[in-house]
Amino acid sequence: MHFRKIHGAGNDFVLVSDAEPGEERDWPKLAERLCARRTGVGADGLVVSSLVSDSPAHLEVACFNADGSLATMCGNALRCSAWAARRDFGFTEMTLRMAGVDHQAKVEGDAVWVTAEVGLIDPRIVNVLIGDRPTWFDSAHTGTEHVVAMVDDVDRIDAEFVGRLVRNHEALAPLGTNVNFVQAVGKQALKMRTYERGVEAETLSCGSGTVAAVVIASSRGLVGPGEVTVHNRAGEPLIVRPHDRKQHTKWVGGPVTHVFEGVLA
Repeated sequence: MHFRKIHGAGNDFVLVSDAEPGEERDWPKLAERLCARRTGVGADGLVVSSLVSDSPAHLEVACFNADGSLATMCGNALRCSAWAARRDFGFTEMTLRMAGVDHQAKVEGDAVWVTAEVGLIDPRIVNVLIGDRPTWFDSAHTGTEHVVAMVDDVDRIDAEFVGRLVRNHEALAPLGTNVNFVQAVGKQALKMRTYERGVEAETLSCGSGTVAAVVIASSRGLVGPGEVTVHNRAGEPLIVRPHDRKQHTKWVGGPVTHVFEGVLA
C-alpha cells in the first residue's frame, strides 16, 4: 500500500490516496499503528481518500485520528487530500466528502483551500482556572466540536494540562471537544494553540479549530468580518475568509507540504 507523509501547516498525516471506494480494511487499527510517533510512521492521523468521479471532480475522504477514532471534520486532512488530488489527477477545484458532508476545495498556487460549515455557537459554556484566573470557553461547531478561550498570552498556557482538563469536562460529555487557546495579535490576526481530541495532545495546527477561533474572536469584536490570519505553533499561518455565496461557510487555506512517501509491506 502506497502512502505519503504530508502535513498541512504542521498538522501531519499518513495519506493513502489510491484506496478503492468501500475498500475493506481495519483502518482504525492501522491508524493507531501507523500514527505512533516512535514505532510507526508518526502522524496526527491517517487519511484515506478515494476517487468517486473525475467529471465533476469528487473524492471521498476519511480521517482516522491517532487513537483510531473517526473524525467528522478535519480541515487540514481535507487540504492535504486536495493537494494530492491536484498532483495525482490534475484537479484544481473539487468536492471532498467527509463523514457525509461535502466540502469545496481548490488549489491556488502554493495554497490549498477548503470550506468549513459554521454551526451552533454557545458562549461561556465552561469556566476553569488557568493559573489563578477564571477563564471562560465558548463553543463553536465547525463540522466538529470546538471550544475557544481568548487569553492574553497563548505561550504561557500549559496547553497539554488545561486542554486535557477541558476536553474531558463534564459539561461537554459524552463527546468531549477540541480545545483552543487564542490570542488577538493585530487588527485581523490571531495566534492560537490547540489540544486535539483523538490525538490527545497538542498539535501544531488545526484547520477546523482555526475557523472556530476566528468565529469566536469575531463574536467578541476582536477581529472584523474580512480575511483573518491565524498564526500557529508550526509557524505556517492559516487564513480564514468568508465564502462568497454562503453566509455560514468559511474558507480556510494555507500551505501543504509533502514530506516523503513509501510503501507499507
